[in-house]
Amino acid sequence: MEEFQRSTVPRKNVIEFRPPLYKQRYFFVKDIVNQYKPKKVADLGCGNATLLCMLKFHSCVQELVGVDLLMDRLLDWNSDKLSPSIGDHLGPRDLDLSIVLYRGSAVEKDSRLLGFDLITCIELIEHLDSEDLAKFPEVVFGYFSPGMVVISTPNSDFNPLFPASTFRNSDHKFEWNQTQFQHWASNVAKLYSYTVEFTGVGVPPPWAKHVGYCTQIGIFKKKQPDPGSWILAKPTGSRVSEPEEHAYQVVFTASFPSLQQKHFLLFVLCTEVLKEVEAIRQKYVWIMKRKESSEPESEEDTDSGLVRRPGLFLTDAQVAQIEKSPKPYSVGKRFYVPLKRLIGYPKVNRLVADVSTLRTLLAEGIPMRLNRAHTSVQIDLDPYDYPHDYR
Repeated sequence: MEEFQRSTVPRKNVIEFRPPLYKQRYFFVKDIVNQYKPKKVADLGCGNATLLCMLKFHSCVQELVGVDLLMDRLLDWNSDKLSPSIGDHLGPRDLDLSIVLYRGSAVEKDSRLLGFDLITCIELIEHLDSEDLAKFPEVVFGYFSPGMVVISTPNSDFNPLFPASTFRNSDHKFEWNQTQFQHWASNVAKLYSYTVEFTGVGVPPPWAKHVGYCTQIGIFKKKQPDPGSWILAKPTGSRVSEPEEHAYQVVFTASFPSLQQKHFLLFVLCTEVLKEVEAIRQKYVWIMKRKESSEPESEEDTDSGLVRRPGLFLTDAQVAQIEKSPKPYSVGKRFYVPLKRLIGYPKVNRLVADVSTLRTLLAEGIPMRLNRAHTSVQIDLDPYDYPHDYR
């Protein structure tokens, strides 16, 4: 009987979160970014910038900003992770991305944070004293006025489940229960014309569901004229009448390569075109050799066989489009692939929309040779390939 009682009494020291709670908070923000596709995101109280390191991989994000009072010390191990790598140069993003880290306070106004789509405050407000907490809504919601704000904070209703039921961090000035946080958040949302929804991360154990999430989260969205629209209201913090205020100090900046930058677009385009041309050349020579041999003709010897190859995934519509285009040919030791054919390949078409743009960009590409009419890419046939004219 005693053994049964011991097994049914809740034990405080068995509360564990997998993944860890801090990761759940970051994953929550990642899901928000995936859903709403914000272009400009700022994290107030960004700490060691781990969240920013995760968000830089989202293709929709074009500007990331982190603000923290202890920026210098916290950047020691994460600054490299926020800088472009060799891989970022070899495979540039589609859109520009800039990252800026500021030393400053979340209750200071800085005009460089106006007009953001999303501002996150992850485990921040509980570190503010009463004076700063009173300033916080006016700065974030009134001045910055982003399209969306995500605020997370400890839920004190959950604290009794931990071995020590005092504040979770010695620097916390307060920890609200669910009622207190929702009351504060609702008043802020009403005052600054936002809606607010409440959720959280860190699910309680089955025997304590009444305490709610370990971390409570408020999702604030700026109200918009059409309540039926799912698109976030445009941030109003970009008011041109606002005087510039630069309270923050820049401590780190990074700019990532992207296809919006012409020299990177040229590099990637020429690389993809050369890959396609070389693959077509190899398949072309293989077909020509088969035709000159005694081997019976197969589907591989047709134009469809020239288009399809292992590792290249094309829809039937894409194959049909390429087959209708001018065919590749050779003259002497030269091999030519028409631009009208190249534009049908997805990796090329993703970079340029039409033949005219493809021609203009390839003419500027240093390693690229075009024929005199600028209608085809020209490369040399391998010395061991057949020197005959195949047209």
